[in-house]
Amino acid sequence: MVDERIISAAAGMDAVTLQVRDLEGMSRYYSRAFAMEPIEERAEGSRVSRVLGNGGVPMVRLIKTPDLPDFDPHQAGLFHTAFLFPTQHALAEVVFRAAQQPETRFAGTGDHLVSEAFYFTDPEGNGVELYYDRPRSQWTYTNGQVDMATLRLDPNAYLAKHLAAGTGRGGGATQASGPVGAHVGHVHLQVGAIAPARQFYVDALGFEVTADSMPSALFTSAGGYHHHLAMNVWNSRGAGPRAASLGLANVAVTVPALEDLDALTARLARAKIEYSFDGQSVTTKDPWGTAVTVSLPGASVDAVLSRKA
Repeated sequence: MVDERIISAAAGMDAVTLQVRDLEGMSRYYSRAFAMEPIEERAEGSRVSRVLGNGGVPMVRLIKTPDLPDFDPHQAGLFHTAFLFPTQHALAEVVFRAAQQPETRFAGTGDHLVSEAFYFTDPEGNGVELYYDRPRSQWTYTNGQVDMATLRLDPNAYLAKHLAAGTGRGGGATQASGPVGAHVGHVHLQVGAIAPARQFYVDALGFEVTADSMPSALFTSAGGYHHHLAMNVWNSRGAGPRAASLGLANVAVTVPALEDLDALTARLARAKIEYSFDGQSVTTKDPWGTAVTVSLPGASVDAVLSRKA
């Protein structure tokens, strides 16, 4: 039975859509650095959209938009897209692979108690996190909220521990395809203020708060996950609606049933938030103009974006 107040516990993240200047260059980078391969391509006039992923699972959608200005790091938009790996070995392989690419900009690491993470910046300035989740049985809670932190994680020690013998030089870390099971685990956004972000992502979209003890950030999820969507004001406090630019174009969420979309449209209507609904996908925008699409499994987000281009 659908809970009208919150998003389905089975909700998950789908491929993030990025507007890029150099489609071929960015495709090569995501393939070489993050072990992705082209899954689908759609061309309509000058608009070319390419989906990359692994094992048939979409992970990023790149749209060629060479005439747009660069993303301003102080405006609302993407903080990072986080790709979740099924094992520590799989994570280590792709981290090693990414580190070998000359275009890679390494941005740090973190032991977050619930996860182990490595951070990069792609050639057009989009943040990327590669991470592994510790088992939920190891997560701890304080006052009903999941405990998260940023502790030191030594990248060299991690790779030495988790790379299997033979992958450190020319082995599995450089193979054409990455580990099956990798997917978008969460998306972290830059917003102008936390209160309206909570009204939109929690009250209207229906995600549940998992951590809000830090006044400059909010972590939300479905089904008790540590977070599917996070928002912060660390670089973007006070930002207004987004100007058209390269970078984030769409955040995509999947839900299991049509009843979940009906409940979502009811929440959006009560909040007086505009949306479109095509029977399989609901698309709306947050207070800063970031598009969010909530779809049934298998629905074509690319088709939705094409209609709105």
